[in-house]
Amino acid sequence: MVKLTPELINQSMQYINPCRERELDLRGYKIPQIENLGATLDQFDTIDLSDNDLRKLDNLPHLPRLKCLLLNNNRILRISEGLEEVVPNLSSLILTGNNLQELSDLEPLTGFTKLDTICLLINPVSTKPNYREYMAYKFPQLRLLDFHKIKQKDRQAAQEFFRTKQGKDMLKEVSRKSKLSAAAALAAEASSGKGRGADGGRLANPEDMQRIREAIKRASSLAEVERLSQILQSGQLPEKFQHEQEAESAPGQNGSTHNGAGAVAMEY
Repeated sequence: MVKLTPELINQSMQYINPCRERELDLRGYKIPQIENLGATLDQFDTIDLSDNDLRKLDNLPHLPRLKCLLLNNNRILRISEGLEEVVPNLSSLILTGNNLQELSDLEPLTGFTKLDTICLLINPVSTKPNYREYMAYKFPQLRLLDFHKIKQKDRQAAQEFFRTKQGKDMLKEVSRKSKLSAAAALAAEASSGKGRGADGGRLANPEDMQRIREAIKRASSLAEVERLSQILQSGQLPEKFQHEQEAESAPGQNGSTHNGAGAVAMEY
């Protein structure tokens, strides 16, 4: 297994694909988890993470440019909540050959408003009864499911099915399982410290990234620039940096001036 480091990202193949989109090729490294994608600096329309060893689709930084994620032939069995907030323009998600089991496992994807292409072939979930009707109903913007068009008649049939008692009962059961899965995931993350670095940090949000860029501009030494750049690339916000930013913004503190901000950052 190979850890997904900023160095690996920078050394991997980058090219313009046949769709004339900028693509990053991270195939076949047997990467066990998604991390450090902040090192891409949001320069790619497509990221290919196929043929790795991923078990969860999570830990994505803010990548508004990203439109397509290729995740074929991993072992993904869970999708994190809230991904639509960090990759809001995702329109294509290819998950062929993973381990998604239940329709409730797909609920986190319903928050995406631009997701019009999904592939779940060779996942157990794709063999569930009324799978296609469920996808047409829950994803009104979906145009291609498993490389087959969803037509208007498919949507109408799905609407009619979910007006029946059987359809309503199915939606209730999916919702119940989704809530149980979300609660279990939160408990697991709380016990393992997921979403936090070794120093107690957390994933950086867009406002954090902007603050780091501003701190780089104010930096007074090369070492300071390098440290802040590493934080920016990793997408992980160390707890110490959070405390320093709070001190900087507190009234009457030395960190409230530009020079003070630089001095705070240099303590890394």
